[in-house]
Amino acid sequence: MTTRINVLFSFLFITIFLNIFSINQARQHKNPSSSSSSSSSLPSSSSSSPSSFLVLALTKSSVSLPTPNSQIQERIKKPLESSIGAVMEPLREVRDGYLITLNIGTPPQSVQVYMDTGSDLTWVPCGNLSFDCIDCYDFKNNNLKSSSTFSPLHSSSSFRASCASSYCVEIHSSDNAFDPCAIAGCSVGMLLKSTCLRPCPTFAYTYGEGGLVSGILTRDILKTQTREVPRFSFGCVASTYHEPIGIAGFGRGLLSLPSQLGFVQKGFSHCFLPFKFVNNPNISSPLILGDSLLSGNLTNSLQFTPMLNTPMYPNSYYLGLESITIGTNVTATQVPLTLKQFDSQGNGGMLIDSGTTYTHLPDPLYSQILTSLQSTITYPRATETESRTGFDLCYKVPCPNNNLTSLENDATMMFPSITFHFLNNAALILPQGNSFYAMSAPSDGSVVKCLLFRNMEDGDYGPAGVFGSFQQQNVKVVYDLEKERIGFQVMDCVTEAVSHGLSKVREQQQKSSIF
Repeated sequence: MTTRINVLFSFLFITIFLNIFSINQARQHKNPSSSSSSSSSLPSSSSSSPSSFLVLALTKSSVSLPTPNSQIQERIKKPLESSIGAVMEPLREVRDGYLITLNIGTPPQSVQVYMDTGSDLTWVPCGNLSFDCIDCYDFKNNNLKSSSTFSPLHSSSSFRASCASSYCVEIHSSDNAFDPCAIAGCSVGMLLKSTCLRPCPTFAYTYGEGGLVSGILTRDILKTQTREVPRFSFGCVASTYHEPIGIAGFGRGLLSLPSQLGFVQKGFSHCFLPFKFVNNPNISSPLILGDSLLSGNLTNSLQFTPMLNTPMYPNSYYLGLESITIGTNVTATQVPLTLKQFDSQGNGGMLIDSGTTYTHLPDPLYSQILTSLQSTITYPRATETESRTGFDLCYKVPCPNNNLTSLENDATMMFPSITFHFLNNAALILPQGNSFYAMSAPSDGSVVKCLLFRNMEDGDYGPAGVFGSFQQQNVKVVYDLEKERIGFQVMDCVTEAVSHGLSKVREQQQKSSIF
Protein backbone atom coordinates (compact mmCIF):
# COMPACT_ATOMS: atom_id res chain seq x y z
CA MET A 1 0.00 0.00 0.00
CA THR A 2 2.85 2.38 0.85
CA THR A 3 4.38 1.79 -2.57
CA ARG A 4 1.12 2.59 -4.30
CA ILE A 5 0.70 5.79 -2.28
CA ASN A 6 4.23 6.92 -3.16
CA VAL A 7 3.58 6.18 -6.80
CA LEU A 8 0.31 8.11 -6.61
CA PHE A 9 2.03 11.25 -5.31
CA SER A 10 4.79 10.85 -7.87
CA PHE A 11 2.25 10.57 -10.68
CA LEU A 12 0.37 13.65 -9.50
CA PHE A 13 3.57 15.68 -9.20
CA ILE A 14 4.81 14.78 -12.65
CA THR A 15 1.45 15.26 -14.33
CA ILE A 16 1.07 18.75 -12.87
CA PHE A 17 4.70 19.61 -13.70
CA LEU A 18 4.43 18.40 -17.27
CA ASN A 19 1.10 20.11 -17.85
CA ILE A 20 2.85 23.40 -17.03
CA PHE A 21 5.84 22.48 -19.16
CA SER A 22 3.66 21.50 -22.11
CA ILE A 23 2.56 25.11 -22.49
CA ASN A 24 6.11 26.02 -23.43
CA GLN A 25 6.63 22.81 -25.37
CA ALA A 26 3.54 23.45 -27.48
CA ARG A 27 5.14 26.60 -28.83
CA GLN A 28 7.76 24.45 -30.49
CA HIS A 29 5.11 22.83 -32.71
CA LYS A 30 3.37 24.23 -35.73
CA ASN A 31 -0.41 24.57 -35.53
CA PRO A 32 -2.19 21.46 -36.87
CA SER A 33 -4.35 21.82 -39.94
CA SER A 34 -7.65 20.02 -40.14
CA SER A 35 -6.80 18.52 -43.50
CA SER A 36 -3.61 16.92 -42.26
CA SER A 37 -4.66 15.56 -38.90
CA SER A 38 -8.32 14.64 -38.96
CA SER A 39 -8.10 11.41 -40.91
CA SER A 40 -9.04 8.30 -38.97
CA SER A 41 -7.44 5.86 -41.39
CA LEU A 42 -3.94 4.42 -41.12
CA PRO A 43 -1.26 6.66 -42.59
CA SER A 44 -0.50 5.92 -46.20
CA SER A 45 2.95 5.06 -47.47
CA SER A 46 4.98 7.32 -49.70
CA SER A 47 4.17 7.60 -53.36
CA SER A 48 6.73 4.94 -54.17
CA SER A 49 5.56 1.33 -54.23
CA PRO A 50 5.64 -0.02 -50.66
CA SER A 51 7.52 -3.20 -49.82
CA SER A 52 5.60 -6.27 -48.72
CA PHE A 53 7.78 -6.52 -45.64
CA LEU A 54 10.52 -4.78 -43.71
CA VAL A 55 13.67 -6.15 -42.15
CA LEU A 56 14.76 -4.19 -39.09
CA ALA A 57 17.99 -4.72 -37.17
CA LEU A 58 17.97 -5.16 -33.40
CA THR A 59 21.19 -4.96 -31.42
CA LYS A 60 21.58 -5.94 -27.80
CA SER A 61 23.67 -3.89 -25.41
CA SER A 62 23.71 -3.76 -21.62
CA VAL A 63 25.92 -2.46 -18.88
CA SER A 64 25.14 -5.45 -16.65
CA LEU A 65 22.59 -8.17 -16.19
CA PRO A 66 19.82 -6.89 -13.88
CA THR A 67 19.38 -8.88 -10.69
CA PRO A 68 16.42 -8.99 -8.29
CA ASN A 69 18.50 -7.45 -5.48
CA SER A 70 19.94 -4.63 -7.61
CA GLN A 71 18.41 -1.19 -7.48
CA ILE A 72 17.83 -1.37 -11.23
CA GLN A 73 15.01 -3.84 -11.56
CA GLU A 74 12.62 -4.47 -14.37
CA ARG A 75 8.97 -3.70 -13.84
CA ILE A 76 6.40 -5.97 -15.40
CA LYS A 77 4.13 -3.85 -17.50
CA LYS A 78 0.52 -4.52 -16.72
CA PRO A 79 -1.67 -3.04 -19.43
CA LEU A 80 -4.10 -0.22 -18.76
CA GLU A 81 -6.91 0.17 -20.76
CA SER A 82 7.87 -6.67 -52.74
CA SER A 83 11.63 -6.98 -51.99
CA ILE A 84 13.51 -6.83 -48.74
CA GLY A 85 12.69 -3.54 -47.08
CA ALA A 86 14.62 -1.20 -44.89
CA VAL A 87 17.34 -2.18 -42.50
CA MET A 88 17.14 0.30 -39.64
CA GLU A 89 19.82 1.07 -37.08
CA PRO A 90 20.42 -1.63 -34.45
CA LEU A 91 18.53 -2.05 -31.23
CA ARG A 92 20.78 -2.06 -28.21
CA GLU A 93 19.94 -3.29 -24.75
CA VAL A 94 19.43 -1.00 -21.81
CA ARG A 95 17.78 -2.42 -18.69
CA ASP A 96 18.09 -5.64 -20.69
CA GLY A 97 15.77 -4.52 -23.48
CA TYR A 98 16.09 -4.19 -27.24
CA LEU A 99 16.42 -0.76 -28.84
CA ILE A 100 15.60 0.37 -32.34
CA THR A 101 16.58 3.61 -34.05
CA LEU A 102 13.72 5.68 -35.48
CA ASN A 103 14.43 8.27 -38.16
CA ILE A 104 11.85 11.02 -37.70
CA GLY A 105 11.44 14.50 -39.15
CA THR A 106 12.80 16.71 -41.95
CA PRO A 107 15.73 16.39 -42.01
CA PRO A 108 15.61 13.00 -40.24
CA GLN A 109 16.61 12.88 -36.59
CA SER A 110 17.72 9.49 -35.25
CA VAL A 111 16.36 8.49 -31.84
CA GLN A 112 16.87 5.14 -30.11
CA VAL A 113 13.86 3.60 -28.36
CA TYR A 114 12.88 0.28 -26.82
CA MET A 115 11.05 -2.34 -28.84
CA ASP A 116 8.12 -3.26 -26.57
CA THR A 117 5.47 -5.85 -27.44
CA GLY A 118 3.72 -5.02 -24.16
CA SER A 119 2.45 -1.54 -25.12
CA ASP A 120 1.18 0.50 -28.08
CA LEU A 121 2.40 4.07 -27.82
CA THR A 122 5.66 5.07 -29.49
CA TRP A 123 7.28 8.00 -27.71
CA VAL A 124 10.67 9.67 -27.98
CA PRO A 125 12.70 11.86 -25.62
CA CYS A 126 11.84 15.33 -26.81
CA GLY A 127 13.20 18.80 -26.15
CA ASN A 128 15.46 21.46 -27.57
CA LEU A 129 17.60 21.68 -24.43
CA SER A 130 17.44 18.42 -22.53
CA PHE A 131 15.38 15.37 -21.65
CA ASP A 132 14.69 14.93 -17.94
CA CYS A 133 14.03 11.57 -16.31
CA ILE A 134 12.80 12.08 -12.74
CA ASP A 135 13.88 9.50 -10.15
CA CYS A 136 16.30 7.93 -12.63
CA TYR A 137 19.49 8.36 -10.63
CA ASP A 138 20.20 4.64 -10.56
CA PHE A 139 19.78 4.42 -14.31
CA LYS A 140 21.99 7.45 -14.94
CA ASN A 141 24.70 6.14 -12.61
CA ASN A 142 24.82 2.97 -14.71
CA ASN A 143 24.82 4.81 -18.05
CA LEU A 144 21.24 3.73 -18.67
CA LYS A 145 19.95 6.90 -20.24
CA SER A 146 18.72 8.21 -23.53
CA SER A 147 21.51 8.88 -26.00
CA SER A 148 19.48 11.13 -28.28
CA THR A 149 16.44 13.38 -28.27
CA PHE A 150 14.05 14.68 -30.90
CA SER A 151 13.67 18.42 -31.43
CA PRO A 152 10.45 19.51 -33.19
CA LEU A 153 11.96 22.95 -33.81
CA HIS A 154 14.57 21.36 -36.04
CA SER A 155 12.02 19.50 -38.17
CA SER A 156 10.17 21.44 -40.85
CA SER A 157 7.48 18.71 -41.08
CA SER A 158 6.63 18.42 -37.37
CA PHE A 159 3.25 19.55 -36.04
CA ARG A 160 1.04 18.90 -33.04
CA ALA A 161 -1.86 16.48 -33.53
CA SER A 162 -5.40 17.84 -33.28
CA CYS A 163 -8.05 16.38 -31.02
CA ALA A 164 -10.02 15.33 -34.12
CA SER A 165 -7.32 12.78 -34.88
CA SER A 166 -8.21 9.14 -34.19
CA TYR A 167 -4.80 8.83 -32.53
CA CYS A 168 -5.79 11.52 -30.03
CA VAL A 169 -8.90 9.49 -29.20
CA GLU A 170 -6.73 6.42 -28.75
CA ILE A 171 -4.23 8.04 -26.39
CA HIS A 172 -7.05 9.47 -24.24
CA SER A 173 -9.35 6.43 -24.26
CA SER A 174 -7.97 4.50 -21.30
CA ASP A 175 -9.15 4.53 -17.70
CA ASN A 176 -5.96 6.27 -16.63
CA ALA A 177 -6.97 8.60 -13.79
CA PHE A 178 -3.82 10.69 -14.33
CA ASP A 179 -4.70 11.56 -17.92
CA PRO A 180 -5.15 15.36 -18.23
CA CYS A 181 -8.49 14.86 -19.98
CA ALA A 182 -9.78 12.86 -17.04
CA ILE A 183 -8.40 15.36 -14.53
CA ALA A 184 -10.18 18.18 -16.38
CA GLY A 185 -13.43 16.20 -16.41
CA CYS A 186 -13.36 16.05 -20.19
CA SER A 187 -14.46 12.76 -21.72
CA VAL A 188 -13.34 11.50 -25.11
CA GLY A 189 -16.82 12.12 -26.48
CA MET A 190 -16.63 15.77 -25.49
CA LEU A 191 -13.40 16.13 -27.47
CA LEU A 192 -14.95 14.92 -30.70
CA LYS A 193 -17.77 17.33 -31.53
CA SER A 194 -17.94 17.90 -35.29
CA THR A 195 -14.69 19.40 -36.61
CA CYS A 196 -12.46 19.98 -33.64
CA LEU A 197 -9.46 22.17 -34.43
CA ARG A 198 -8.08 22.32 -30.93
CA PRO A 199 -4.71 20.64 -30.30
CA CYS A 200 -4.77 17.20 -28.72
CA PRO A 201 -4.50 17.62 -24.93
CA THR A 202 -1.32 16.62 -23.15
CA PHE A 203 -1.38 12.91 -22.40
CA ALA A 204 -0.15 10.78 -19.49
CA TYR A 205 0.82 7.16 -20.14
CA THR A 206 1.70 4.72 -17.35
CA TYR A 207 3.85 1.59 -17.35
CA GLY A 208 3.31 -1.12 -14.75
CA GLU A 209 4.54 -0.39 -11.27
CA GLY A 210 5.54 3.24 -11.36
CA GLY A 211 6.74 4.29 -14.81
CA LEU A 212 5.04 7.39 -16.23
CA VAL A 213 5.49 9.58 -19.28
CA SER A 214 3.58 12.72 -20.12
CA GLY A 215 3.86 14.72 -23.30
CA ILE A 216 2.36 16.00 -26.53
CA LEU A 217 0.99 13.81 -29.33
CA THR A 218 3.02 14.84 -32.36
CA ARG A 219 2.85 14.08 -36.12
CA ASP A 220 5.91 13.91 -38.36
CA ILE A 221 7.52 11.87 -41.12
CA LEU A 222 8.91 8.45 -40.23
CA LYS A 223 11.35 7.23 -42.87
CA THR A 224 12.77 3.82 -43.65
CA GLN A 225 14.72 2.75 -46.72
CA THR A 226 11.64 1.45 -48.49
CA ARG A 227 8.67 2.97 -46.70
CA GLU A 228 7.60 6.37 -45.47
CA VAL A 229 4.84 7.30 -43.05
CA PRO A 230 4.13 11.01 -43.72
CA ARG A 231 2.07 11.66 -40.56
CA PHE A 232 3.47 9.26 -38.03
CA SER A 233 1.91 9.76 -34.57
CA PHE A 234 4.16 9.57 -31.53
CA GLY A 235 4.55 11.06 -28.10
CA CYS A 236 6.93 14.00 -27.77
CA VAL A 237 8.04 13.62 -24.15
CA ALA A 238 10.31 16.08 -22.32
CA SER A 239 10.16 14.55 -18.83
CA THR A 240 9.36 11.14 -17.42
CA TYR A 241 9.22 9.34 -14.12
CA HIS A 242 11.44 6.23 -14.00
CA GLU A 243 11.46 5.77 -17.79
CA PRO A 244 14.91 6.80 -19.08
CA ILE A 245 14.53 5.77 -22.73
CA GLY A 246 11.81 6.10 -25.36
CA ILE A 247 9.61 3.18 -26.39
CA ALA A 248 8.36 1.82 -29.71
CA GLY A 249 5.07 0.06 -28.97
CA PHE A 250 4.51 -3.18 -30.92
CA GLY A 251 1.06 -3.99 -29.52
CA ARG A 252 -2.09 -4.45 -31.59
CA GLY A 253 -3.50 -0.94 -31.12
CA LEU A 254 -3.83 1.95 -33.56
CA LEU A 255 -0.83 3.80 -32.14
CA SER A 256 1.64 0.91 -32.43
CA LEU A 257 4.57 1.00 -34.83
CA PRO A 258 3.44 -2.07 -36.86
CA SER A 259 -0.03 -0.55 -37.15
CA GLN A 260 1.20 2.77 -38.48
CA LEU A 261 3.59 1.02 -40.87
CA GLY A 262 0.62 -0.89 -42.27
CA PHE A 263 1.47 -4.34 -40.91
CA VAL A 264 -1.03 -4.69 -38.08
CA GLN A 265 -3.16 -7.12 -40.12
CA LYS A 266 -0.11 -9.17 -41.10
CA GLY A 267 2.45 -9.65 -38.40
CA PHE A 268 6.10 -9.57 -37.41
CA SER A 269 8.82 -11.83 -36.07
CA HIS A 270 12.06 -11.49 -34.15
CA CYS A 271 15.04 -13.68 -33.35
CA PHE A 272 16.92 -12.37 -30.30
CA LEU A 273 20.67 -12.99 -30.23
CA PRO A 274 22.14 -14.51 -27.04
CA PHE A 275 23.25 -12.20 -24.26
CA LYS A 276 26.93 -12.77 -25.11
CA PHE A 277 26.49 -10.48 -28.12
CA VAL A 278 25.82 -7.50 -25.86
CA ASN A 279 27.56 -4.33 -27.12
CA ASN A 280 28.68 -6.12 -30.30
CA PRO A 281 28.47 -3.60 -33.16
CA ASN A 282 29.06 -6.24 -35.85
CA ILE A 283 25.81 -8.19 -35.60
CA SER A 284 22.14 -7.42 -34.96
CA SER A 285 19.02 -9.42 -34.19
CA PRO A 286 16.55 -9.58 -37.11
CA LEU A 287 13.09 -8.07 -36.69
CA ILE A 288 10.86 -8.68 -39.73
CA LEU A 289 7.48 -7.11 -40.42
CA GLY A 290 5.08 -8.14 -43.20
CA ASP A 291 4.03 -10.92 -45.54
CA SER A 292 7.27 -12.83 -46.12
CA LEU A 293 7.49 -14.26 -42.61
CA LEU A 294 4.05 -15.89 -43.00
CA SER A 295 4.73 -17.86 -46.21
CA GLY A 296 3.92 -21.56 -46.01
CA ASN A 297 7.47 -22.86 -46.37
CA LEU A 298 8.56 -20.71 -43.40
CA THR A 299 5.66 -21.41 -41.06
CA ASN A 300 5.61 -25.20 -41.55
CA SER A 301 8.57 -25.58 -39.20
CA LEU A 302 7.02 -23.50 -36.41
CA GLN A 303 4.77 -24.62 -33.60
CA PHE A 304 1.83 -22.25 -33.22
CA THR A 305 -0.31 -21.52 -30.22
CA PRO A 306 -3.40 -19.29 -30.34
CA MET A 307 -3.36 -15.75 -28.99
CA LEU A 308 -5.73 -15.34 -26.08
CA ASN A 309 -7.99 -12.31 -26.29
CA THR A 310 -9.36 -10.36 -23.37
CA PRO A 311 -11.64 -7.33 -23.82
CA MET A 312 -9.90 -5.68 -20.89
CA TYR A 313 -6.47 -5.67 -22.59
CA PRO A 314 -7.20 -6.21 -26.30
CA ASN A 315 -3.90 -4.85 -27.58
CA SER A 316 -1.57 -7.15 -25.63
CA TYR A 317 -0.27 -10.57 -26.63
CA TYR A 318 -1.35 -13.42 -24.34
CA LEU A 319 -0.61 -17.14 -24.46
CA GLY A 320 -2.19 -20.13 -22.73
CA LEU A 321 0.29 -22.28 -20.79
CA GLU A 322 -0.80 -25.86 -20.06
CA SER A 323 2.23 -27.44 -18.37
CA ILE A 324 6.01 -27.39 -17.91
CA THR A 325 8.34 -30.40 -18.21
CA ILE A 326 11.72 -30.60 -16.47
CA GLY A 327 14.32 -32.83 -18.12
CA THR A 328 13.11 -36.24 -19.22
CA ASN A 329 10.29 -36.45 -16.69
CA VAL A 330 7.30 -38.23 -18.15
CA THR A 331 4.91 -36.36 -15.91
CA ALA A 332 4.70 -32.64 -16.65
CA THR A 333 4.11 -30.07 -13.92
CA GLN A 334 0.54 -28.84 -14.33
CA VAL A 335 -0.11 -25.13 -14.15
CA PRO A 336 -3.02 -23.22 -12.58
CA LEU A 337 -6.00 -22.42 -14.77
CA THR A 338 -5.21 -18.71 -14.49
CA LEU A 339 -2.27 -19.20 -16.89
CA LYS A 340 -4.54 -20.27 -19.73
CA GLN A 341 -7.76 -18.36 -19.16
CA PHE A 342 -9.07 -15.02 -17.91
CA ASP A 343 -11.38 -14.15 -15.06
CA SER A 344 -14.43 -11.92 -15.40
CA GLN A 345 -12.23 -8.82 -15.02
CA GLY A 346 -9.82 -9.85 -17.77
CA ASN A 347 -6.99 -10.89 -15.43
CA GLY A 348 -4.97 -14.02 -16.11
CA GLY A 349 -3.22 -15.60 -19.07
CA MET A 350 0.50 -15.52 -19.84
CA LEU A 351 1.75 -12.26 -21.31
CA ILE A 352 4.58 -12.56 -23.85
CA ASP A 353 6.61 -9.39 -23.54
CA SER A 354 9.89 -8.23 -25.08
CA GLY A 355 10.07 -5.49 -22.43
CA THR A 356 10.20 -7.89 -19.46
CA THR A 357 13.57 -9.58 -19.03
CA TYR A 358 12.83 -12.82 -17.18
CA THR A 359 9.95 -15.27 -17.29
CA HIS A 360 7.71 -14.89 -14.23
CA LEU A 361 5.61 -17.76 -12.88
CA PRO A 362 3.09 -17.70 -10.02
CA ASP A 363 3.24 -19.81 -6.90
CA PRO A 364 2.83 -22.69 -6.22
CA LEU A 365 3.97 -23.44 -9.80
CA TYR A 366 7.21 -21.49 -9.40
CA SER A 367 8.11 -23.35 -6.19
CA GLN A 368 7.31 -26.68 -7.83
CA ILE A 369 9.68 -25.89 -10.69
CA LEU A 370 12.44 -25.03 -8.23
CA THR A 371 11.88 -28.26 -6.32
CA SER A 372 11.94 -30.34 -9.47
CA LEU A 373 15.20 -28.75 -10.63
CA GLN A 374 16.84 -29.19 -7.22
CA SER A 375 15.99 -32.89 -7.24
CA THR A 376 17.69 -33.30 -10.62
CA ILE A 377 20.80 -31.09 -10.41
CA THR A 378 23.78 -32.44 -8.47
CA TYR A 379 26.11 -29.42 -8.55
CA PRO A 380 26.78 -27.66 -5.20
CA ARG A 381 24.50 -24.72 -4.45
CA ALA A 382 26.02 -21.24 -4.58
CA THR A 383 24.04 -19.83 -1.67
CA GLU A 384 26.24 -16.74 -1.31
CA THR A 385 25.42 -15.74 -4.89
CA GLU A 386 21.74 -16.37 -4.23
CA SER A 387 21.81 -14.02 -1.22
CA ARG A 388 23.77 -11.36 -3.11
CA THR A 389 21.76 -11.38 -6.35
CA GLY A 390 18.29 -12.40 -5.20
CA PHE A 391 18.04 -15.26 -7.68
CA ASP A 392 16.53 -18.35 -6.06
CA LEU A 393 18.59 -21.15 -7.57
CA CYS A 394 22.35 -20.86 -8.26
CA TYR A 395 24.97 -23.58 -8.71
CA LYS A 396 28.75 -23.78 -8.81
CA VAL A 397 29.55 -25.55 -12.07
CA PRO A 398 32.98 -26.99 -13.02
CA CYS A 399 34.59 -24.99 -15.85
CA PRO A 400 37.85 -26.59 -17.03
CA ASN A 401 40.54 -24.05 -17.95
CA ASN A 402 37.99 -21.30 -17.12
CA ASN A 403 36.70 -21.68 -20.67
CA LEU A 404 32.97 -21.00 -20.86
CA THR A 405 32.80 -21.77 -24.58
CA SER A 406 33.98 -25.33 -24.04
CA LEU A 407 31.58 -25.64 -21.11
CA GLU A 408 28.64 -24.65 -23.30
CA ASN A 409 29.56 -27.35 -25.82
CA ASP A 410 30.04 -30.09 -23.21
CA ALA A 411 26.92 -32.26 -23.13
CA THR A 412 27.91 -33.73 -19.75
CA MET A 413 27.69 -30.28 -18.16
CA MET A 414 24.19 -29.50 -19.34
CA PHE A 415 21.37 -28.53 -16.99
CA PRO A 416 18.01 -30.30 -17.28
CA SER A 417 15.94 -29.08 -20.20
CA ILE A 418 12.86 -26.96 -19.51
CA THR A 419 9.91 -27.37 -21.89
CA PHE A 420 6.91 -25.02 -22.03
CA HIS A 421 3.72 -26.69 -23.29
CA PHE A 422 1.31 -24.11 -24.70
CA LEU A 423 -2.24 -24.54 -25.97
CA ASN A 424 -2.72 -26.40 -29.26
CA ASN A 425 0.10 -28.85 -28.38
CA ALA A 426 2.81 -26.27 -29.05
CA ALA A 427 5.97 -27.29 -27.17
CA LEU A 428 9.01 -25.05 -26.77
CA ILE A 429 12.20 -26.59 -25.37
CA LEU A 430 14.26 -23.69 -24.09
CA PRO A 431 17.82 -23.50 -25.42
CA GLN A 432 20.38 -24.25 -22.68
CA GLY A 433 21.46 -20.63 -22.38
CA ASN A 434 17.89 -19.49 -21.71
CA SER A 435 17.49 -21.01 -18.26
CA PHE A 436 20.77 -20.91 -16.30
CA TYR A 437 23.26 -18.13 -16.95
CA ALA A 438 26.80 -17.38 -15.73
CA MET A 439 26.80 -14.57 -13.17
CA SER A 440 30.46 -13.67 -13.70
CA ALA A 441 33.60 -14.80 -15.48
CA PRO A 442 34.92 -18.25 -14.48
CA SER A 443 37.62 -18.46 -11.84
CA ASP A 444 39.53 -21.31 -10.19
CA GLY A 445 38.05 -23.80 -12.64
CA SER A 446 34.41 -23.09 -11.86
CA VAL A 447 31.61 -20.68 -12.65
CA VAL A 448 28.34 -19.81 -10.89
CA LYS A 449 25.18 -20.12 -12.93
CA CYS A 450 21.72 -19.01 -11.77
CA LEU A 451 18.21 -19.82 -12.92
CA LEU A 452 16.84 -16.69 -14.60
CA PHE A 453 13.19 -17.22 -13.69
CA ARG A 454 11.31 -15.14 -11.17
CA ASN A 455 8.32 -15.54 -8.90
CA MET A 456 5.25 -13.67 -10.16
CA GLU A 457 4.10 -11.31 -7.44
CA ASP A 458 0.67 -9.72 -7.35
CA GLY A 459 -0.53 -12.22 -9.94
CA ASP A 460 -4.17 -11.52 -9.12
CA TYR A 461 -4.04 -8.31 -11.16
CA GLY A 462 -3.08 -8.27 -14.84
CA PRO A 463 -1.29 -11.30 -16.30
CA ALA A 464 -0.88 -14.43 -14.19
CA GLY A 465 2.57 -14.96 -15.71
CA VAL A 466 5.00 -13.40 -18.18
CA PHE A 467 7.16 -15.04 -20.83
CA GLY A 468 10.21 -12.76 -20.86
CA SER A 469 12.76 -11.80 -23.50
CA PHE A 470 15.66 -13.72 -21.93
CA GLN A 471 13.83 -16.99 -22.52
CA GLN A 472 13.22 -15.95 -26.14
CA GLN A 473 16.90 -15.87 -27.12
CA ASN A 474 17.84 -18.11 -30.06
CA VAL A 475 14.13 -18.61 -30.70
CA LYS A 476 12.31 -17.33 -33.75
CA VAL A 477 9.04 -15.88 -32.48
CA VAL A 478 6.36 -15.14 -35.10
CA TYR A 479 3.35 -12.95 -34.36
CA ASP A 480 0.76 -13.98 -36.96
CA LEU A 481 -1.78 -11.22 -36.43
CA GLU A 482 -4.04 -12.28 -39.28
CA LYS A 483 -4.65 -15.76 -37.82
CA GLU A 484 -4.19 -14.56 -34.22
CA ARG A 485 -1.49 -17.05 -33.29
CA ILE A 486 2.12 -17.02 -32.12
CA GLY A 487 4.73 -19.44 -33.45
CA PHE A 488 8.02 -20.67 -31.99
CA GLN A 489 11.07 -22.29 -33.55
CA VAL A 490 14.40 -22.81 -31.79
CA MET A 491 17.20 -21.71 -34.09
CA ASP A 492 20.63 -20.13 -34.23
CA CYS A 493 19.78 -16.43 -34.44
CA VAL A 494 23.31 -15.68 -35.63
CA THR A 495 22.61 -17.69 -38.78
CA GLU A 496 19.28 -15.91 -39.14
CA ALA A 497 21.00 -12.53 -38.82
CA VAL A 498 23.59 -13.49 -41.43
CA SER A 499 20.85 -14.59 -43.85
CA HIS A 500 19.32 -11.11 -43.64
CA GLY A 501 22.61 -9.28 -44.05
CA LEU A 502 22.75 -8.13 -40.43
CA SER A 503 26.23 -9.45 -39.63
CA LYS A 504 29.40 -7.66 -40.65
CA VAL A 505 31.51 -10.67 -39.78
CA ARG A 506 30.17 -14.06 -40.88
CA GLU A 507 32.21 -15.93 -38.29
CA GLN A 508 31.01 -13.65 -35.50
CA GLN A 509 29.64 -16.45 -33.35
CA GLN A 510 33.01 -18.16 -33.11
CA LYS A 511 34.94 -14.93 -32.55
CA SER A 512 32.69 -13.43 -29.88
CA SER A 513 33.66 -13.88 -26.27
CA ILE A 514 31.20 -13.96 -23.43
CA PHE A 515 33.08 -11.59 -21.12
